[in-house]
Amino acid sequence: MQSATFTETLVRRDRSVVLASLGAIILLSWAYMGYLAWDMANMMAMSEIGMGMEMAMPTFQPWGIVDFWLVFIMWTVMMFAMMTPSAAPMVLMYGKINRQRQAQLKPVWGTAVFFLGYLLVWTAFSAAATLAQGGLHAATLLSPMMETTSPVLGGIILIAAGVFQFTPLKHACLSHCRTPLGFFMAEWREGRWGTLLMGLRHGTFCVGCCWLIMILLFVAGVMNLIWIAVIAAYVLVEKLLPGGHKVSWVVGVLMAGWGIWMIMGVLL
Repeated sequence: MQSATFTETLVRRDRSVVLASLGAIILLSWAYMGYLAWDMANMMAMSEIGMGMEMAMPTFQPWGIVDFWLVFIMWTVMMFAMMTPSAAPMVLMYGKINRQRQAQLKPVWGTAVFFLGYLLVWTAFSAAATLAQGGLHAATLLSPMMETTSPVLGGIILIAAGVFQFTPLKHACLSHCRTPLGFFMAEWREGRWGTLLMGLRHGTFCVGCCWLIMILLFVAGVMNLIWIAVIAAYVLVEKLLPGGHKVSWVVGVLMAGWGIWMIMGVLL
């Protein structure tokens, strides 16, 4: 009886540490995004009101290494802010299973390794998004608020994202993300490297499920906090709520319709 009570205490302690850590990552990431949005709004206001056209920030400048690095950090922190809430159930499930199996890795450290693998995949996605944004910037297809200036390009992105919601790849990746226990039953590996590999695998399924949804930020504005929150909420709903796959179908129809409307507005 005492052993069972001690085990339950350890489980509660580990779960509290993990929840506090995830909460800190979410809060700090959103705080950084808020600071970036505030800083950008201030710079835009100064250039438009107080500095005059001759001193205004140029809309388009070639990027240097520092620019790429800063945008990469922005995308990485933004992905952490948006995806950590929906990843929390999988992370907590790993900690529970790891404790029950009495694995070699201590539950908290094992959970950290698993989550690190997950974040590494989204960091790689952030690098790809940074390169994409650099290309759009060089082609003068982005506004100062980092949204596409081409309705046709925006419409194509929306249609592609909408159609993707109905593809087998989307369904397969979403199914893995919606069933934490099923994922671990199929993917469980022991040891530090096995845990990291599981995190990488889960991150890969997650990116496979959501990458086109994230590209929508080029339509709504990469630094538009409202749209960032809306997209993060949508990802949370489709992964966690019953019937989430049906929500993705409805959203897919809406996105495709929005994209067609944008393109037709140019052609007509």
